[in-house]
Amino acid sequence: MNSWPSLPLSEWKETYDTLHMWTQIVGKIRLALTPLENHWWNVTLYVTSRGLTTSTMSHKGRCFQIDIDFIAHLLIIETSDGSSKTIALQPRSVADFYQEIMAALESLGVSVNIWTTPTEVPDRIPFEQDLKHASYDPEYAYRFWRILVETSRVLKEFRSRFIGKVSPVHFFWGGFDLAVTRFSGRPAPAHPGSPYVARFVDVEAYSHEVSSCGFWPGGGPVNGPVFYAYAYPEPQGFKDYPIQPSEAFYHTGMGDFMLPYDVVRTAKSPDDVLLSFLQSTYEAAATCANWNRNALERQ
Repeated sequence: MNSWPSLPLSEWKETYDTLHMWTQIVGKIRLALTPLENHWWNVTLYVTSRGLTTSTMSHKGRCFQIDIDFIAHLLIIETSDGSSKTIALQPRSVADFYQEIMAALESLGVSVNIWTTPTEVPDRIPFEQDLKHASYDPEYAYRFWRILVETSRVLKEFRSRFIGKVSPVHFFWGGFDLAVTRFSGRPAPAHPGSPYVARFVDVEAYSHEVSSCGFWPGGGPVNGPVFYAYAYPEPQGFKDYPIQPSEAFYHTGMGDFMLPYDVVRTAKSPDDVLLSFLQSTYEAAATCANWNRNALERQ
């Protein structure tokens, strides 16, 4: 088993686009059934030993959760009274997947309405109408999950070095990325908004100063998987700060530092290379923005 498998975007782009929509459906179910937490932490998914999970949600006196299993290639809904439903992960349209998961929830006594227009993508076909995205390659879905497992492990080690406010290591289904975010404790100016996202979403997400990092499979102007790091608001001098390793660079169009995934994958010590990127980009944000590092970092 390759812990850091290759994931060329061109080889699985159709599966990626379909899986992105499937996770948005699952994530929007969590959004509809959980109270708002700061920075939308209530809507994220989490990496498990088999895939991704919503974690426990409550509905009319019962609990349930939805798991996406990338080993057995199943979506599994389990309730606290012992009932369950499974849906096969296989080539099928987003519309078909949406209808089946909503029917499965209804059969388990879970009634939920979600906004069916996807977010953070230019191709915003409502789920119930989306016949375009209908691919699923189990090998590449499995590879993607393996990368999430390894990245989650390293991000948790990096997270442990910070004693200030810090997010969980969690998967954002809007951007389809795994992330962890550190906070200086200071409020930030209202976010101007991002494409294909309601501005109030970004205003809540970036209400306070952040240094954020994670893994993204790529897309748009980024032709392949990358590790990324950014600061909001971006302080003066951030993009010119010396970071590690030498293969990392500042992407002007995205406003992020980026490290190609293949640099980490092929390194003698992937953990050390990735941690050097995470640490040096955090130092760029914290130093340039004058964070109180003595109070925020584990000594």
